[in-house]
Amino acid sequence: MATLPHDDVYQLIREPIDVAALARLVRAPEDGAVVTFDGFVRNQSHNRATLYLDYEAYESMALAKMREIGIQIHGKYRVHRVAMVHRLGRLEIGETSVFIAVSAPHRAAAFDACRFAIDTLKRTVPIWKKENFADGAVCADVELPPAPAATPRAKPAS
Repeated sequence: MATLPHDDVYQLIREPIDVAALARLVRAPEDGAVVTFDGFVRNQSHNRATLYLDYEAYESMALAKMREIGIQIHGKYRVHRVAMVHRLGRLEIGETSVFIAVSAPHRAAAFDACRFAIDTLKRTVPIWKKENFADGAVCADVELPPAPAATPRAKPAS
């Protein structure tokens, strides 16, 4: 794994994410806490069974944005190391899509930084998720899936 200043890691990969190795990588003797976020593929979305997900990214910009998030984290929180890895391609149910690990001397900074990392990544990094269902697919956060047949439609406002 390539490292950057602060021994941080920012990657987009197409193979399974080794969450244990990343958690070990950020941990050091001067730290008192490692907080992790493990985002993985669930088996349903919008009341429909999910078959699998596809992730795409504008890779050079996504990596640059991930590094920017790391710089912000080091500026805002007293942390030691950050690892932020997102998977691309087809992911099956239960597979990790995004993993973030933050080490710090104290737990509060590690928790706050890890939450900031995932929230900011979701808002700013150009990575797109396509949800695949038995009856079609939608780009998450872009298209609304069709309502299941049993769901009543809302009445228009009067």
